[in-house]
Amino acid sequence: MPTTNVYLNFDGNCEEAFNFYKSVFGIEFSHISRLSDMPGNDDQQLPDSAKNQIMHVALNIGSSLLMGSDCGPEWSPNYQQGNNFSISVSADSKDEADQLFASLSEGAKITMPLENTFWGDYFGMLTDRFGVNWMVGYNEEENKNS
Repeated sequence: MPTTNVYLNFDGNCEEAFNFYKSVFGIEFSHISRLSDMPGNDDQQLPDSAKNQIMHVALNIGSSLLMGSDCGPEWSPNYQQGNNFSISVSADSKDEADQLFASLSEGAKITMPLENTFWGDYFGMLTDRFGVNWMVGYNEEENKNS
């Protein structure tokens, strides 16, 4: 059965927010990476002001996962406080990810088709017909270990 988690987007202050959440819950990040960690981003493509911004951060809070990144207006033209979240679905198989993504895609705007990514997930994003942002992913390595 798939699981869902909240994914928050920030306008340059993701690290500050997640350091706060980390202190509130008394836990450490289960993952943190910066925009400068992306492969293929040489100094020409990534402005100095963005290099230290958060590409992805995660906190395991009980059996749920709180995730986030810096992707304000320069990365997402529809970004606004209040719509700066996505529901992240972790599928149990690639087939399940395909089925969920296809079902959610009815009347949706696909912002990233499901595809294999450099970080190892099979992953895609969309905004459904109700304006809700979804991220659908499958990670083979994580599912082997469960």
